[in-house]
Amino acid sequence: MPRFLHTADWQIGRYYSRFENDDAVALAEARFTAIERIAQLAVSERCGAVLVAGDVFDAQTVSDRTIRRVFNAMAAFTGPWVMLPGNHDAALAESVWTRARRLDAVPGNVHLALEPSVLELKEQGLAVLAAPLTQRHTHSDLTESFGQMDSADGLIRIGLAHGSVQGLLADDIDSANPIAPDRAERARLDYLALGDWHGLKQINSRTWYSGTPEPERFRNNDAGKALIVDIEQPGEEPVVTPHRIGQFDWVQWREHLVIATDLDELLARLAELEAPAVVDLTLTGEVDLAGEQTLLHTLSVAEAKHRSVQCDRSGLSLQPTDDDISELNADGYLGEVIAELREQQEREDHAQVSRDALAILTSLLRERGGAGTTGEASS
Repeated sequence: MPRFLHTADWQIGRYYSRFENDDAVALAEARFTAIERIAQLAVSERCGAVLVAGDVFDAQTVSDRTIRRVFNAMAAFTGPWVMLPGNHDAALAESVWTRARRLDAVPGNVHLALEPSVLELKEQGLAVLAAPLTQRHTHSDLTESFGQMDSADGLIRIGLAHGSVQGLLADDIDSANPIAPDRAERARLDYLALGDWHGLKQINSRTWYSGTPEPERFRNNDAGKALIVDIEQPGEEPVVTPHRIGQFDWVQWREHLVIATDLDELLARLAELEAPAVVDLTLTGEVDLAGEQTLLHTLSVAEAKHRSVQCDRSGLSLQPTDDDISELNADGYLGEVIAELREQQEREDHAQVSRDALAILTSLLRERGGAGTTGEASS
């Protein structure tokens, strides 16, 4: 029974400017590791071929070293690879693909589908119909030609394309590089392997997006997978099995804290989060001094556990309770300063500065054991 692996959107060369440099480097490196995992999966699952549905590279301008590393990472699987240009690495007259060939970096078992064509892999029982992008954007459906492409009898017909299935994706995606939602049926395809949508998505029983094998965005779109596809014979429906490839989960939480148990629940979820992950938190509401200290401690622990933890607390007011202020012995002038800073947090133009000042002041008072009272210093 023919079996192949469907993957797409490797985006090699992507850089993560929003992160600290060491995190950005690790996230970029994980994309090479994903290729190695794909190759190993193809070997362990005894796949006949690996089909890559576009955007192998994030840009045409990646370095020669990066090009060589991509093909080196594929080495574990010695069967045929079919690689399709997408919108980020379109098959221009001069492209990353022509450079790869000049570098003699493309192994003999790798087929670059740089032109519309049918690649017959008879030993694997597959006929791959390719619709490469030869420019970044097109407003015509390049898969329409699949209907006129003939393939040998007995071979499984697989379409390989990169674009947006019309009417079924988000509005901001559903535009350039269109693909008809019923293309598999109209072109007599047993399976249509798509790239461009970065999450795992089934369009119909014969049409799938594999998504990117290593997540790179805070979207709940089931990214980080590769698909193993089994088709017993031409005309039979495919059996599609997702396999996890990604190293890092990307988790984004927006939390509004009102009462103490809100913070407790958040910190419990953070403590239970499986490592390693890329975590983005935005906190609003208010927290008392004890909660602030617990939050900072938990964030510190999480930063050492996960690949990246970013927490925006600019919308989180620090609100010392009367008991907090009493424990700090912050009566008299200091008490007035704390009260003023608490009020200033409510003003949008002073919120962050006031919060930071209040945090620093209360931290100093804690460290001094509440020595700063009514302007007197302890001996």
